Amino acid sequence: MIRPPLFVVTLVLVLQTVTSAQDKAATPTARLSNTGVTEKITFSEVNVDGPYMAMTFDDGPHATNTPKLLDMAAKRHIKLTFFVLGECVEQNPAVLQREVAEGHEIGNHSWSHPNLAKLSDEAVRSQLRRTDDLIVKTAGVKPKLMRPPYGELTKRQRIWVNHDFNYKVILWDVDPLDWKRPGPSVVASRIIAGARPGSIILSHDIHPPTIEAMPQVFDALLAKGFKFVTISELLAMNKGGERAELAKTPQARLSPRGHFVPSSATVPEGQPAQSPATATSPH
Repeated sequence: MIRPPLFVVTLVLVLQTVTSAQDKAATPTARLSNTGVTEKITFSEVNVDGPYMAMTFDDGPHATNTPKLLDMAAKRHIKLTFFVLGECVEQNPAVLQREVAEGHEIGNHSWSHPNLAKLSDEAVRSQLRRTDDLIVKTAGVKPKLMRPPYGELTKRQRIWVNHDFNYKVILWDVDPLDWKRPGPSVVASRIIAGARPGSIILSHDIHPPTIEAMPQVFDALLAKGFKFVTISELLAMNKGGERAELAKTPQARLSPRGHFVPSSATVPEGQPAQSPATATSPH
């Protein structure tokens, strides 16, 4: 029997060891890569077990309307999420401090309510950074969420905003179109009809009729068994996957993007249920 030279045996063993080490080192990197790819950035609703939903209010804080809303929430022991404008925080710092002190969540809604999708990256970064810094300075909390004005933010912008600021981008699935001021009873009926488990409901705490509608909204949804939580609490309950569609009834329909559209709302077919980017800034 012919034995191979000793150096050949040694070389084979060394190569096997190196190959095995490389294979082991490559495995965690692939997993990390897969995790990054599958991470969800944007939410308009959340798939949850149980009657949990989130009420959100944009464009404040307002000097008189927001405190009234906070009184209603405190009376009913419910939590809300406020997407605030930097310029309004600058004008009403004590209201923001109260929102935080009473356990509500704060999100970034830009500094002055522009259409971010039409701005340069540098301008978008300035809008978000100024507001983020002021929220931290005023109330001592760093936002985890942002909502683009008019819901307008490109896919590319969402990715870098998430990377640079660690924000989740929060849209909505129920829009009562309260910025059109259709009246408190109409706003209330649209929200009550559209709410379902996992809903993210859009409203604005700068409009007095919206504030007037909230007692009816809160009491009706509580009577239905809904539990009001902040957006971050709702996201923590996320089961993943798609939520069951809302059954189509004469009182409600879904837009092509799956957003609830009240039957009395005038939203053109093919458009999402959201405030148009051409609308005048409500503040």
